[in-house]
Amino acid sequence: GVGLSVHGHFRVATEKTLFAMPETAIGLFPDVGGGYFLPRLSGKIGYYLALTGFRLKGRDVLKAGIATHFVESEKLPALEKDLIALKSPSTENIADLLNSYHVKSKVDQEKEFVLDEHMEKINSLFSANSMEEIVKKLKQDGSPFAIKQLETINKMSPTSLKMTLRQLREGASMSLQEVLTMEYRLSQACMRGHDFYEGVRAVLIDKDQSPRWKPAALEEVSDEFVDNCFKPLGNNDLKL
Repeated sequence: GVGLSVHGHFRVATEKTLFAMPETAIGLFPDVGGGYFLPRLSGKIGYYLALTGFRLKGRDVLKAGIATHFVESEKLPALEKDLIALKSPSTENIADLLNSYHVKSKVDQEKEFVLDEHMEKINSLFSANSMEEIVKKLKQDGSPFAIKQLETINKMSPTSLKMTLRQLREGASMSLQEVLTMEYRLSQACMRGHDFYEGVRAVLIDKDQSPRWKPAALEEVSDEFVDNCFKPLGNNDLKL
């Protein structure tokens, strides 16, 4: 659902909305244009979400900047009816209607953003240029929050982590079209590799939650290997 909705001009969340980019847990990367929208979120929250797979729920999806409006789920049928009733609406007409529903939706309105107390650490710890540096920062920080993130990252595919960090860093200055071309190249690299198949087996098929990554450690994933994942595919490149 993320790929279909997140690039839209208007994105409505409800109290039932669940957002996550858990791809590093299955040996993949945040596809569907993740390399475009994630690095454009406030601070380093997009990097944090991409590397850890942290889940956002309800109004927090709005507060993170992923949704543009929050509407209580019971109001969706009425909102849909009112949207359909608009005659040749302009962007402003749609915005006005969504805003009118947004301001009337009070669920969790006073609730603090789930990551509020951690944003300073997220912006600092996930600002490093390499996964090795991020891990080093987390170890040096030593706070309960940092230790928890370290435990999470240690479960992820080392290859996916390095691929994802570079994807977001490069995607931050690319157009959406350029990002989608880059991500197609990464998808083909994953199909040629080991971890995607192993991640799907461990998480979705056998569900033993014990993937055996190859390579098994960040330091074993060479820069040369990562470089090859991003190389153009010639005649096989995505054409948009």
